[in-house]
Amino acid sequence: MTETSRKPPHETLDAQLVRYWEREAARFDELSARASFGWIARNYARRAERARDKAERSRAKEIARGRLPATAQARSGPDGDSPG
Repeated sequence: MTETSRKPPHETLDAQLVRYWEREAARFDELSARASFGWIARNYARRAERARDKAERSRAKEIARGRLPATAQARSGPDGDSPG
């Protein structure tokens, strides 16, 4: 028995980035919802969208590596209207 056969594959930086950018998007969404002024809310909403875009790029890399199922790509929105 080798110990290396029991270890899960190491976590890539892209996998860490997916989680980080998803958390940041959620944080910016929360700040946007609590903003007192519309221009501040729009700024936070843009930041949240950029964070989701960055998470999606890292998620696509993980899918290309075969570490995530292709269905993980459709998690970004509740619509579920992705081609495929």
